[in-house]
Amino acid sequence: MNAFFAQLMAGLATGGIYASLALALVMIYRSTHHVNFAQGEMAMFSTFIASMLITAGWPYWAAFFATVTIAFAMGAGIEAVLVRRLRNAPVLAIVVVFVALLVILHSLAGWLFGYAIRPFPSPFAEAAVAGGLLSPHQLGAIGVTLLMLALMYVFFRYSPLGLQMRATAENPTSSRLVGVRVNRMLALGWGLAGAIGAVAGMMIAPVVFLDVHMMSGVLLYAFAAAVLGGIGSAPGAVAGGFIVGVLENLLGTYVVGAELKLSVALVLIIVVLVAKPSGLFGKAVVARV
Repeated sequence: MNAFFAQLMAGLATGGIYASLALALVMIYRSTHHVNFAQGEMAMFSTFIASMLITAGWPYWAAFFATVTIAFAMGAGIEAVLVRRLRNAPVLAIVVVFVALLVILHSLAGWLFGYAIRPFPSPFAEAAVAGGLLSPHQLGAIGVTLLMLALMYVFFRYSPLGLQMRATAENPTSSRLVGVRVNRMLALGWGLAGAIGAVAGMMIAPVVFLDVHMMSGVLLYAFAAAVLGGIGSAPGAVAGGFIVGVLENLLGTYVVGAELKLSVALVLIIVVLVAKPSGLFGKAVVARV
């Protein structure tokens, strides 16, 4: 029984990381209605920047916030330079561009930082918590995810910028007519997604170590979390992340084995898309023809 609870708690901790990246996917989907397949590589690239700053002697939290700022600028820059020009392009063309961006960032990170696996520090203390079932970093990752969800809720619910972003996501044309600067709102959405992805990368790097391949499997789990919770719902992404983390740990340990853990995410995506495409917290969209 103790082993079961240990796997359950570890799944919740892992799910917190999946939820962070799923939040970034939701941010971009809500603003552009497209899935950014390069989100994981953007997070990985940002984490390498954080490692470079820490190695140069920066305190952890100074490097953390500097990296979040750089990731925000990188996300907004990608939207302004690349995505904005594809706004009226066919869906397949946009998918190809996102996949190309994934490959470019992956190769660029390998060229700049190398392919060696390196450790990444955790900002949390080493003492065991929760009766030894959770490490301080695991508990801290859960807390960071919930804090980001709370900040996003306050931002979208109470701030003028959040209201303008919501309006832009719902109806860009009407938003322009009432004076909303739609291009700025879309760039802001991509910037926030880049910042959230950077946080996810810095939370997972101490667990899996830092290398150019670190986010490949994580992105798949995060996508499964976003689909399960509802690709347009931020609370759904967080809930989906925790559910996927628990399912991955429990099924990987007691049912399918560690070698087939990745298939859990694939099966989950297929089941949700077939049974309930809108996800647990998403809203079904009905269009009158």
